[in-house]
Amino acid sequence: MTDVSGLSIAILGGTGDQGKGLARRFALAGHQVLIGSRSAQRAQDAAGDIGAGASGAENAVVAAQADIVIVAVPYEGHKALLESLRAELAGKIVVDCVNPLGFDKQGAYALPVEEGSAAQQAAAVLTGSRVVAAFHHVSAVVLMDPAVEKVDLDVLVLGDDREATDTVQALAEVIPGVRGVYGGRLRNAHQIEALTANIISVNRRYKAHAGLRITDI
Repeated sequence: MTDVSGLSIAILGGTGDQGKGLARRFALAGHQVLIGSRSAQRAQDAAGDIGAGASGAENAVVAAQADIVIVAVPYEGHKALLESLRAELAGKIVVDCVNPLGFDKQGAYALPVEEGSAAQQAAAVLTGSRVVAAFHHVSAVVLMDPAVEKVDLDVLVLGDDREATDTVQALAEVIPGVRGVYGGRLRNAHQIEALTANIISVNRRYKAHAGLRITDI
């Protein structure tokens, strides 16, 4: 297993539910966590809520400082943000967990993405970075719940750089209960992102916070 101890983690969009939940779990695992936001004050407030040594600043500042950067922003602002951070993210592992989803009276549904998926869009913009897709199906409610000591799910990790996917798999596993599972090349990220709509439907029907487990490995 790849050693990820000592790596600092920035979370762009870390004031949102999913970003904040991931930040909390990584901080509790002993990582230096940097919360990013368009507003430095909002980022600092979110870091204060998380505690465990987390800090906050504007997205560009944390992107430049961290070893690994997780993108957890709303899809509508995804491409523009990454375009503005090309220089700060060059040479780094960038983990995209953005789900392009729409919502109507029938529930959640996957949105079309010109590049194929949000992760492929990130790779097309960040040609100097190593883009990995992961953490799409992790419940923010579970991540933030102090009563949940172990998070019962697998994180599917996709990418074209083996060293980068190995690193992100190991990073997933610092969260107690979580297993990182290689899920294929980045070109297969579309169905992973789209599957989130199905999981939302499951959770609404059964009033749950369901995740995924992969059997027989």
